[in-house]
Amino acid sequence: MSRQAVAAGLVGATAIALGSLLFAGLPRWYGPRAKPTGPAVARTAAPSAAPTTVAPGRRIKAHLFYVAEDGLHLTSVEHDVAYGDGPLEQAREILNAQVAPVTEPTVSAVPPGTTLRALFLTDRGVAFVDLSREVAAAHTGGTDSELLTVYTIVNALTMNLPAITTVQVLVDGKEVETLAGHVDLRRPLARNLDVVQ
Repeated sequence: MSRQAVAAGLVGATAIALGSLLFAGLPRWYGPRAKPTGPAVARTAAPSAAPTTVAPGRRIKAHLFYVAEDGLHLTSVEHDVAYGDGPLEQAREILNAQVAPVTEPTVSAVPPGTTLRALFLTDRGVAFVDLSREVAAAHTGGTDSELLTVYTIVNALTMNLPAITTVQVLVDGKEVETLAGHVDLRRPLARNLDVVQ
């Protein structure tokens, strides 16, 4: 066999291998998914719409945060929350419980209709929390109200999960400067116990 025939055979085999790789990989690379900008995101992160690994009936105790009677602080309330396997799944269960509608007399600092769109964790303990547009569009405004909304989310994760040290809030898949013009959301935030009674 001549060198030209061998070279042509190698080029053809390489082209077939690359074509197969692209054919198998394109759906993963170009499929729809929300992806935050910022530090490298853990490869195990997945959108919140993905099925969660929860043992049937298994629950944990978690501290969720609601508006205190004075309207200027948060109060911590212990709740039973579905168990999630690992920090990512547990964070998802805690946030879904935190943004769920409440009944009187409990008052949520999270605007009605807000849902968790996606959640990502980095290996440095940063949680990227992607909330639906209602968290900003339905917000009542005001510095105190915005502080309570932001730290309801931040404290719910950082107080319950030692693996999470800071939280970056995203809205509708995008970084935002604020929810209602007062609290800087351009960087990850650590817990704030000054707003908790």
